[in-house]
Amino acid sequence: MKKSILIPTDFSENAWTALDYATKLYAKEECTFYFLNSYYFSNAQSRTFITSHFIASLKEASQRDLAALKTRADKDYSNPGHTFNIIISGDELLYAIKNSIEKYHIDMVIMGTKGATGVDKFFFGSNTVKTIQSIKSCPVMVVPDNNSFKAPKHIAFPTDFNRPYDLAMLKVLEDFAALHDAHINILHINVEKSLSDKQQKNVDILKDVFKDQKHSFHWMPAYSTKAEIINDFIKELHVDVLAMFNYKHSIIENMTKEPIIKNIGYQPIIPFLIIHVDN
Repeated sequence: MKKSILIPTDFSENAWTALDYATKLYAKEECTFYFLNSYYFSNAQSRTFITSHFIASLKEASQRDLAALKTRADKDYSNPGHTFNIIISGDELLYAIKNSIEKYHIDMVIMGTKGATGVDKFFFGSNTVKTIQSIKSCPVMVVPDNNSFKAPKHIAFPTDFNRPYDLAMLKVLEDFAALHDAHINILHINVEKSLSDKQQKNVDILKDVFKDQKHSFHWMPAYSTKAEIINDFIKELHVDVLAMFNYKHSIIENMTKEPIIKNIGYQPIIPFLIIHVDN
């Protein structure tokens, strides 16, 4: 089945990096890539009265830059299974993303960690954080700045085994792993002395669901923050993608609440796949 991939762009290098990653990730799949740009301009961003002429000029610039982006993509990525379309929106970016997901039946959103106005000290740009926190209808992947594509052969999947697994969400992870025949490394940080009956039941569910998928279980001591332990695990096992389920009160929620890297102990060193779970 043909995939529909949404790539929000502000025409920054980080946005192009996300596009490059997306086209190579799905190199063997038939895909339509939708480039989305929002020319929304908030009154709060300027003391200048915003005229209809000013908005029209923003829209014109968006159209021009999206057309140039499509031309560049058509030239650089001549995959016969890939097509590129553009979406121009006057809505605030988050609403533009939500509307595009619904209208174009998007399978995944792939975006950069920060845009043209990104500051190095911030974990993710504000638009990326809003997208991670708010998009619930499809997976979101964020690609770090200056990331060179590497086929995902090892995926880290941290979990505490405490919540029952949504089989549809596990299928998303399994299908993602199948793109490049990846190994799923299930990581548990030992904050308890032994697993409860509930946790063990969830372990058994994972074993059953992934029985035909390359996978392994890994146990790490709780010697530091969860974010730092995950980063160490990524480095030790040469992990290519970090995949996490975004529950209410999950580690992702905590990571995106505080944007300063030195306070988080985590920075996006590899692409980060977020699968939202309503729970």
